[in-house]
Amino acid sequence: MARDVRSSLADPFVAAGLRVLAERGAAELTVRRVAEVAGASTMGIYTRFGSRTGMLEAIYRRGFEMLRDALTEARDAAPVGSRPIPLAIAYRRFALANPPLYALMFERPLPGFDPSPELRHEALGMTFTLLVDEVGDVQRAYLLWTAVHGVVSIELTHALRSPLPGFFIDFPEAGEQLLVDGVRALLKGLSA
Repeated sequence: MARDVRSSLADPFVAAGLRVLAERGAAELTVRRVAEVAGASTMGIYTRFGSRTGMLEAIYRRGFEMLRDALTEARDAAPVGSRPIPLAIAYRRFALANPPLYALMFERPLPGFDPSPELRHEALGMTFTLLVDEVGDVQRAYLLWTAVHGVVSIELTHALRSPLPGFFIDFPEAGEQLLVDGVRALLKGLSA
């Protein structure tokens, strides 16, 4: 019987999966490859998670735990009343530092892998509630999150292609400045 995948924090298989994802990409995120990197047998993964989907869900959950930790650190370092911008910056920096993991969390890089609705609610709740707590309203938080997510998605997509001089995000600092300016404008508009 598979153990509870909620204890993913120190799980060697999850750590191995994160390594495979970061070093080789989502296409290599197989039970065999993760077991090899963990120095274990594939049976160990099936015993631990029950299936490949169970393993992928544990990696997915750990990604959201990592994002939550980055957001919490940024929030706690900022004065009350000015936290949405540091949260947006931390979200962007996490995504840019972990593109394959971010893709697993928010895109569909693995055909056939779709985390359960319960897990998706839990995972998004770990992070989205931090923004709701800061802006005090779910609808405003949705607007902010979609703006931040949109800018980050454009920046990640642009980073995969050859440079495009003159494009509005043509150097790394431009993405962060665009994000900060956009969040400020949105917050100003929401408070009017």
